[in-house]
Amino acid sequence: MSQDVLTETQNGVLTITLNRPAKKNALTAAMYAAVADALAAAQADAAIRVVVLTGAGGAFTAGNDLNDFLSNPPRGEETPVARFLRGISTFEKPLIAAVAGVAVGVGTTLLLHCDLVYAAPSARLQLPFVNLALVPEAASSLLLPRLVGHQKAAELFYFGEAFDAETAQQLGIVNAVVAEDQLLAHAQARAALLAKKAPTAMKLAKQLMRQPAADVPTQMAAESVHFGNQLKSTEAREAMTAFFEKRTPNFG
Repeated sequence: MSQDVLTETQNGVLTITLNRPAKKNALTAAMYAAVADALAAAQADAAIRVVVLTGAGGAFTAGNDLNDFLSNPPRGEETPVARFLRGISTFEKPLIAAVAGVAVGVGTTLLLHCDLVYAAPSARLQLPFVNLALVPEAASSLLLPRLVGHQKAAELFYFGEAFDAETAQQLGIVNAVVAEDQLLAHAQARAALLAKKAPTAMKLAKQLMRQPAADVPTQMAAESVHFGNQLKSTEAREAMTAFFEKRTPNFG
């Protein structure tokens, strides 16, 4: 694991910290690879229930390290960047971001793949792709218009102007704005609550929300299959037993 990416596990929560503060956590190929590896390991480890992604030194990430990016342009599906994007977009467990300071380019587009995002008042999100003669990435050209509407997404992409945490919350990109000195603790506390919940039910709930858009009858049918299976599961038995016994359920 690169020292530019740190990991810590506590109470079923893996915290991944981008740790290159002198460069505002600008992402190199090695950092992409390290995060991709950490997500893959978390996916396979039943003891890890939730992942929190954050940045050190008062910044989330300034996006791609352009020197590194130009020296190692991503080509193919097994490059560090491709593995990272595949990792965040297919991660089956809850993924939470704690954002302070700059969140530029992929620092903003990756948030569209997170289940929950908490931001400090210092957060400054930006999508400068067109300004760099590039195009949106990480499926953001699909996900952002779906979330905020075409006109607002066009404004954010075409002008590439930075916007603050409060605006991001109004747009639905951020769940809540939290004081910077409480940001990571808040995200980890929320993650710890999720880590205590039934893991299969969490995975299936995320899967249902993330699957391609369907009409109401199709979605109801998909929900019904999972609902029926879960109703017969040991998780549901434990949850309901705990409810009647007035105790906290234990999902192992």
